[in-house]
Amino acid sequence: MFCYFGYGSNLDLTSLRAKGVEPRASRHGELPGWRLRFNVQHFFRHEGGVANIEPSNDPEDAVQGLVHWCDETALGPLDDAEACGYGYRRIRVPVRVDGATVEALAYVGMPEFIDDRCRPSRRYRNILVRGAEAGGLEPEYVVRLRAVPVHEPGEYPPFRHPPGDWPRFDAEQLAARPHCTALYGAVFDMRAARAQHAFLQRFFGGRDMTLFHLRRMDSSDGSETEAAIREGRLDLAQRTYLNAYLHEYDREYQYVGRFLHT
Repeated sequence: MFCYFGYGSNLDLTSLRAKGVEPRASRHGELPGWRLRFNVQHFFRHEGGVANIEPSNDPEDAVQGLVHWCDETALGPLDDAEACGYGYRRIRVPVRVDGATVEALAYVGMPEFIDDRCRPSRRYRNILVRGAEAGGLEPEYVVRLRAVPVHEPGEYPPFRHPPGDWPRFDAEQLAARPHCTALYGAVFDMRAARAQHAFLQRFFGGRDMTLFHLRRMDSSDGSETEAAIREGRLDLAQRTYLNAYLHEYDREYQYVGRFLHT
């Protein structure tokens, strides 16, 4: 068993469970002498920046969050979700919980991913606010979260598959190609991606990531299914969200064919 301090999207239990982590218990905690930032660049530019914590010289500063008590088996999924060793590194911090201090794991941004110009996406900020309210964080802190300026990426036109007789891949064929990934009916080769995407090739490679992204929407309740994707039972917000990611995958990777949802 270990303690983990969630201060970003992992404030929200739905978001945490989508990453394969089910805490045994969660309690409101506070990390004094640190401040909340949103300066870790997301892997995909339309998502802006994601949460980070930094030591502060202001004694009034403190970061609120949830301390999750987790089984040891949760450490691997947490490291994967936080891109440990790529986007974040894992540290130990003293968190105040119910008047006592507990040592908890936390993730802080790696220098290569820090950009102080970043703002969080509206989706990401909504998840933080939802988690903060449900987790019983102080009302004043929730108000400050609501007031955080967001990144506005603009609208994307409908994604169009390139014309031509492209190969078609099923799940088994995709799994045999660890350098490829799929999203909402499209397959992309990741080998020529930016160096910062090396982690994602290991994480996304050989997999269809459609459900992964749907369960990270701010409207997700964790009930999304492969069947709904296969049968086209997605609402406008879900289709719009996936459409943006299709454009970003196409920007970062090379389109190589269509994926068959079977």
